[in-house]
Amino acid sequence: MPESKRLFFALELPADIQTQVVQWRAQHFSPEAGRPIATANLHLTLAFLGDISAEKQRALESLAGRIRQAGFTLNLDDAGHWLRSRVVWLGSRQPPRGLLQLADMLRAQASRSGCYQSPQPFHPHITLLRDASHAVTIPPPGFRWSFQVSEFVLYESQFIQGRTRYTPLNRWTLKI
Repeated sequence: MPESKRLFFALELPADIQTQVVQWRAQHFSPEAGRPIATANLHLTLAFLGDISAEKQRALESLAGRIRQAGFTLNLDDAGHWLRSRVVWLGSRQPPRGLLQLADMLRAQASRSGCYQSPQPFHPHITLLRDASHAVTIPPPGFRWSFQVSEFVLYESQFIQGRTRYTPLNRWTLKI
């Protein structure tokens, strides 16, 4: 049986933003609030692909390479808690059109290639905490990080020695 990989397309956060977000998270959420996502694993998923073969990976990479999408500025200025999925997240009050278009294209390509895509509307977010099973107080508005998005990334998700690790496999540049 051919070996498959657990893959997803995502936006990578700049290292300085990752550090600032982690410091903010530590200041505003108690250790009991949930399990923090490792700094290096903070990302914004565009399209989850699931476990796919090398052949399907190559096909999706080829399709991703055909995307002609302009870069955009992403503002992280919203946060929330989804009790059902037990996730505390960071997102954008007004996601840029470019982000929504990029995610739509990648999700449509994935769906046409046989990768299940959730019927739920796309809600761009960065998972900050998992296993947040009790009500969490979200910090008041006023926080904000902003950065220019100039590429998207194909990641592999691996569970190694009890930890999840996301490894970038390929990158595509967005038009300036």
